[in-house]
Amino acid sequence: MAKTPTFPTLFDDVLQFSVTDLKKWSYLKSNQYKSGVITWSRNSQKTGSISIAVNSRADSPYLELDYTHNGQPINYRVQLVTVPSNIGKGWIWYFLCPHTGKRCRKLYSVGAKFLHREAFTGCMYESQTYSQKNRVLFRMYEKAFGSDGLYEQLSRKHFRRTYAGKPTKRFVKLIQQIRESKSMI
Repeated sequence: MAKTPTFPTLFDDVLQFSVTDLKKWSYLKSNQYKSGVITWSRNSQKTGSISIAVNSRADSPYLELDYTHNGQPINYRVQLVTVPSNIGKGWIWYFLCPHTGKRCRKLYSVGAKFLHREAFTGCMYESQTYSQKNRVLFRMYEKAFGSDGLYEQLSRKHFRRTYAGKPTKRFVKLIQQIRESKSMI
C-alpha cells in the first residue's frame, strides 16, 4: 500500500530574508537608523513586501517589521545581537528569534511572523523531499554538467589561486572537481 503524501511546507518557497541581505543593502552599519521596504517577486510578479526599520544606535539594536498578513496588520521587533568575529576583526550580526530565543542568520515566514526555522513544525527544505535515488542522480548530474559554475568561480574577481606561493585548498578542490566532470563526459 502506498504512503499517503504529506506535502510539507518548503522553506525554499516561503518569504525569507537574512542578515547577509541586510548587510548588502547597508542596513547594518553601526550607530544608524535606517528604514525601507523589502519586496519579493517570482516570475516578475510581486509576491510580498514588508516595511523594515533597523536601529543599531540603541543599547539593544533591533529590526522592526511592519506588514499585513491575511488583512491583519502585524508589527513587532526582532532583537539583533553581535558576536565578536573568530578572527578578531569586527562583529558578526545575528537575529534573536522572538519565538525560540535562538540566534540565527535567516528568518522565514511560514505563518504570520518571520521566525527561526526551528519555530515551525512539518517544514523541510526541498532537497529533503527527494528520494535517495534522486539525490544520487542529482550529484552525478552536477559532477557531469556543473563545470560551468566551477569555471565561473575560478574567474571571479577576488579569487585567490595561491597564497604564499602555494595553491590554496579551494583552488585545488575546484581543479579536482573540474577534472572529475571532464572524466564523466
